[in-house]
Amino acid sequence: MSEVKVVKFGGSSVADAIQLTKVKAIIDADPARRYVVVSAPGKRYDGDNKVTDLLYLCKAQLENNIGCEQVFQVIGDRYKAIEVNLGVDCDMKDELDAIYKKLVSGGSKDFIASRGEYLLARVFAAFLGYDFVDAAGLVCFDAKGRFLEDETNEKLAAELAKHDRAVIPGFYGTLPNGEIHTFSRGGSDITGAIVARAVNADVYENWTDVSGFLMADPRIVKNPKPIDRITYSELRELSYMGASVLHEDAIFPARAADIPINIRNTNEPDNPGTTIVAEVSGPSDKIITGISGKKDFVTISIAKNTMNNEVGFIRRILSVFESYNVSIEHLPSGIDTLSIVCDKKYVEDCLSDIVEEIERKYKPDKIEVHEDIALIATVGRGMSSRPGTSAKLFGALAKAGINIRMIDQGSSEMNIIVGVDNNDYKDAIRAIYSEFVTE
Repeated sequence: MSEVKVVKFGGSSVADAIQLTKVKAIIDADPARRYVVVSAPGKRYDGDNKVTDLLYLCKAQLENNIGCEQVFQVIGDRYKAIEVNLGVDCDMKDELDAIYKKLVSGGSKDFIASRGEYLLARVFAAFLGYDFVDAAGLVCFDAKGRFLEDETNEKLAAELAKHDRAVIPGFYGTLPNGEIHTFSRGGSDITGAIVARAVNADVYENWTDVSGFLMADPRIVKNPKPIDRITYSELRELSYMGASVLHEDAIFPARAADIPINIRNTNEPDNPGTTIVAEVSGPSDKIITGISGKKDFVTISIAKNTMNNEVGFIRRILSVFESYNVSIEHLPSGIDTLSIVCDKKYVEDCLSDIVEEIERKYKPDKIEVHEDIALIATVGRGMSSRPGTSAKLFGALAKAGINIRMIDQGSSEMNIIVGVDNNDYKDAIRAIYSEFVTE
């Protein structure tokens, strides 16, 4: 059976006719690229607007009794220019008129936002000579807007089996009543993975404006090395701490079907990018895969003698945070100590109340609050088989004169998370990278 690839192109890749011509060349270069998922057109240059943002603006203006004719005209002109420059005819004027009519008559926010992908898929299918397959009625949500994985897979698989080559708009599906419902922003990545699963693709290629993942943020580390291969688990760890190239929920449909995801750059099509796989056989030749992090956390450190003998003590402490609707990021602990790590934005208005309640109810021997903490995750499947990795990491930070406020290591031994002062964030990442990555 011939190879099948699903290819998804992000907003920057489909921003105008010039980019779409590049995309067509990429698709034509490999006959296996049979199913194409597209986003709405993104920015063409600095200061430009994404089509989805303009569509949201139209809806907002109408909700505030402001006419949206001028903004919608801008949207329409972009699509008509794409249609003309690509040399196709797909009734764009009629499509736009129908959308505008529904917009001014009270069309839902999700419906309006989804039209960016819908229109682009229509014109691009005509340009490629592929079938257009609407996601409406195939990508399914329940009445509460929760994605229905099995129903979607069944319907998509049945429909796409009728089409040897097709273009599918990303980002949206339908509720049981037929109304359009969208994923969160960036949801076209999810649609791509859903389609890949439905057609049992050999590879899901996600084309964007970067050549895959880098081992560290290039704004912090100069010319960080690319990551050629990464496991789903490693990617989850890095994405959670801020590394972002694709929507993290896009991982799950592909992972369920054991389909590799290949992150590629539309503007550098010969670059192999990064491949995301379920597992990598054999030991890794690299100790770490990547480093990522985020700033602005708060740690509340609690010390109480014989804490470990008090049944339910940690649960009672956490119930205080629950009562203030504050989620917990990390929970490193010792025999008589417990540190609770929270995102600062969730405790800014209630931190003093939480501390007071803990002191009043549970009488700790000591409680300390450290604000403006940055968390840095060093991730790698090779860490568990290399003795001394933790010592090497801590030694690198010590040599750089950086004080570690918190340490947390996952049970998988795939990551080590350290907390440092916000002011030391960039220096800490550079120190870790320099210690583990050799030129």
